[in-house]
Amino acid sequence: MKKIAILGSTGSIGTQTLEIVRENPDLQVVALAAGSSVDKMEEQIREFHPAMACMWGEESAAQLRARIRDLDVKVLSGMEGLLETAIFPESQVLVTAIVGMIGIRPTIAAIEAGKDIALANKETLVTAGHIIMPLAEKRNVAILPVDSEHSAIFQSLKGERKTGSGSSGFICEESGKIEKILLTASGGPFRGKSRADLEKIRPEDALKHPNWTMGRKVTIDSSTLVNKGLEVMEAKWLFGVDLDRIQVVVHPQSILHSAVQFVDGAIIAQLGTPDMKLPIQYALFYPDRRPMAGKRADLFELGALTFEKPDTDTFRGLALAYEACRKGGSMPTVYNAANEMAVRLFLEHRISYLEIADLIGEAMDHHKVIVDPDVEEILGTEAEVCEFISGRTGHRL
Repeated sequence: MKKIAILGSTGSIGTQTLEIVRENPDLQVVALAAGSSVDKMEEQIREFHPAMACMWGEESAAQLRARIRDLDVKVLSGMEGLLETAIFPESQVLVTAIVGMIGIRPTIAAIEAGKDIALANKETLVTAGHIIMPLAEKRNVAILPVDSEHSAIFQSLKGERKTGSGSSGFICEESGKIEKILLTASGGPFRGKSRADLEKIRPEDALKHPNWTMGRKVTIDSSTLVNKGLEVMEAKWLFGVDLDRIQVVVHPQSILHSAVQFVDGAIIAQLGTPDMKLPIQYALFYPDRRPMAGKRADLFELGALTFEKPDTDTFRGLALAYEACRKGGSMPTVYNAANEMAVRLFLEHRISYLEIADLIGEAMDHHKVIVDPDVEEILGTEAEVCEFISGRTGHRL
């Protein structure tokens, strides 16, 4: 029996993780955490019977306590609750499906407690990879990628890796064998459009992804290619490669999920239908593979797969990600935080679509880089960016 805790259990990745638990009776959920979805959390508690649950707001936690007073479940709230959920003694694996930089501290706490991490919270590595990866190495903890693309890279490298249990076992022992990581992107709903075409884009337009079902924030990020920029930074830390060896490739069919080109010219890739349950299940049961129901990729039906260069002039969020990653230090935090805030303003109809990338660029220009930020400095940078975006737009965040 493998026991897991989930941060972000009511979101897209969290609910799909619970679908996998339903299908695999040797998985047991021992702790859950969510934002404010009390109805969904109550349903999950009654179905999966965790010993602990956490809501971000105390008001939501109080509502949940009242609703499940007939059950023996400890209900917590806030960051203290997230930290307690992350280190819950019974759990072996923490699924970090929570969105945003709120995931940094719980992830660090879980690693310190010796929990393996099924990582879906990309902001953790984007902003604190220089802290997370050495700590995982020190604690002999596995960082198992849940993102479709990083899981594909992980699977493509499997034959080139030492298969130890610690994080060092999941980074190619000789990174010189990797010539290039080919990180695929669908191109989102606006692939092929010009900046002029994007001037009048509304949130409801950007939320229509052609291939994937994701949360609202990630769907917007996919449309701007900021999500791919975040994944570039995450891949740098996960696989120990230089930024110049990570190439984004637009692949509209979303069948080839990413690939690795080696120094001898060979390319090894992972293909399959666009289904997030596959990388989630692979992370939970690594190194084993389990049967999983669902549609299979039919190459005869597909007929052809196509690949394109990304348009970084129109979708400048991707170019800004490479710039942020090259500058390093606290700059990736600025990129991530500015995007989070800009996307929130866009979803609330308070800024235009193109202003998302503009605000990221302005925040980066405004920031003085901290070379080796600790957690407090990372969170302080986030607060600084929030203040800058609020002042720049006239909207309090």
